[in-house]
Amino acid sequence: MNRKITPLSKDVQEIILGSLLGDGSIAINPKYKNARFSFRHSIKQKEYFFWKMNKLKEICEESCYWLQGSDKKPDGWGTTKYRFQSRALFSLTKLYNLTHKKVTGTKVKVTRKWLNHLSPLSLAIWWQDDGSLVSDSRQGVICTDGFSLKEVKIIHQYFKKVLNIKTKIGQILNQDKYRIWIRSSEELKKFLRIIIPHIFVKSMLYKILLVYKDSQIQQRWISELVRIGNFSKEELEKALFDKKSKSK
Repeated sequence: MNRKITPLSKDVQEIILGSLLGDGSIAINPKYKNARFSFRHSIKQKEYFFWKMNKLKEICEESCYWLQGSDKKPDGWGTTKYRFQSRALFSLTKLYNLTHKKVTGTKVKVTRKWLNHLSPLSLAIWWQDDGSLVSDSRQGVICTDGFSLKEVKIIHQYFKKVLNIKTKIGQILNQDKYRIWIRSSEELKKFLRIIIPHIFVKSMLYKILLVYKDSQIQQRWISELVRIGNFSKEELEKALFDKKSKSK
């Protein structure tokens, strides 16, 4: 079978659709008929980068990643990053058409149709890419800075109607940029319970570890993570200790 028309596996499609809301991008380069998917992460996120890359082996070339920038010659982001780029494939072009404006084709366009294709794995990727715990890890925020207010409102409605999670839209001070906030710790836990079974990278645990002053409540959350997640109690307690140490 021609590799260029082989359908994407379910996991690969879900990872790409989530990543395109976060740190991923998809484009049809000059002289190519089909799209390539790419993403990059800082060296600090090396473990997450290689986990994601290994999940995307079916769209890889022999050499599909490299270091971008250096200490002496940083890239446009000012730091050294790992960069992944896939093969050009017709199956990726289909995702490109789903997620980009038809007129220019150069910018992603968030639509309800796209969001309806998201799975818990997609949401886990999106959160690991662009989500954060804030306010002593009792609230959550997703950086949707690159999307228009109209698109952020679509995301807000998706959370409400599909995930049954209440969110707020917050404007960045003195900027025409907007973010999705989960202000309630109970609503945040509802979201985390969806994605926790799909988080497999130990260095990403800080993004799901809620921090409590009450030790009993803290242990209940640790126990729940053990029950529905992929890490042991010892691993979670070590990650919690590291997180508290860094915050101090």
